[in-house]
This record gives sequence, structure tokens and C-alpha cells, in this order.
Amino acid sequence: MKRTLIIAACIFFSFNSLMAQSNSEDVDMIQAAFGKEKKDLVSEYMQVPAKDSVAFWKLYDEYEGKRKALGKQRIDIIQQYADNYDKLTDAKATQLATSVFSNDAKYTQLYQTYFTKFSSVIGGRQSAKLFQLETYLQTLVRAKMMTDIPFIDELDKTKVQNQ
Repeated sequence: MKRTLIIAACIFFSFNSLMAQSNSEDVDMIQAAFGKEKKDLVSEYMQVPAKDSVAFWKLYDEYEGKRKALGKQRIDIIQQYADNYDKLTDAKATQLATSVFSNDAKYTQLYQTYFTKFSSVIGGRQSAKLFQLETYLQTLVRAKMMTDIPFIDELDKTKVQNQ
């Protein structure tokens, strides 16, 4: 029983830290992993030629604004999951899963749209390089977030193990 309470408290505190998470914390996670901010990391990795630099960074800032909006939607979905975790119904679970799928599809659409736009500025190979980095960084952030989110019925399984 004591273990269940400790796990419940850990999950509660994990949820609270997750709820406070923002896109700036995405950057913090990246900075912690690589020792630099995301834009600095992109700048170093991409090494955009001076002749393309202004157009590239203008497009990059536009892209980042849209990506951050999708990131906020993802955090909102996680918040809904946290708010409903202990009373999750089939209907709410379906709504949340559908929201996650929709958010993932929006990310894919954003990547495709901006891949085309970046290709016109820096070429296909460099655009592929940018989105390879972007996918890698987003995967790191998502993996970190997933470690803080309990699986559905995780607490119930703990109760069964302790009885």
C-alpha cells in the first residue's frame, strides 16, 4: 500500500512538472542534451551559405512558430490525459487517442509543407538534412515526455501487485 501511495505521488508530481512544460522547455531539453539552444544547434549543423542565410532563417522562424503551436496542442492533450487519468472512460480515451493521431498528422503535414519550402531555398539534400535533425530532436523530446506519463491502468497494476 505504501508503495502505491509513493508511486501515485510520483505520478502526480510528474504530471505537475509536465503540465508546466512549455515549448521553451523543449529547448531546455535540447540544450541539456547538446549544450546549446536549438537554433544554435541548427545553425551549426546546417551551415547555411551566406547567400541563402536571410531567406533560410526567415523561413525557419516561420516554421518554428507553427511547430511550437503544434507542440502546445500536444501538451494540451497530455494535460487532458493527466486530468482524466484516474477516471478515464472509453469515450475520453478514444477522444484523446484521436487527438494524438490528428496532432501527429499535423506535424507530418508541417514537415512536408516546409520541406518543400526549404528545398526552394537550400535544396532537397539540405532540406532532408534539416528535417532529419528536426525529427531526431522531436523524438528526443517526445521520449522524455513519455517517460513522465504513466500507461493507462498503471496504478491499478501496482495495486494488484501489492495485495
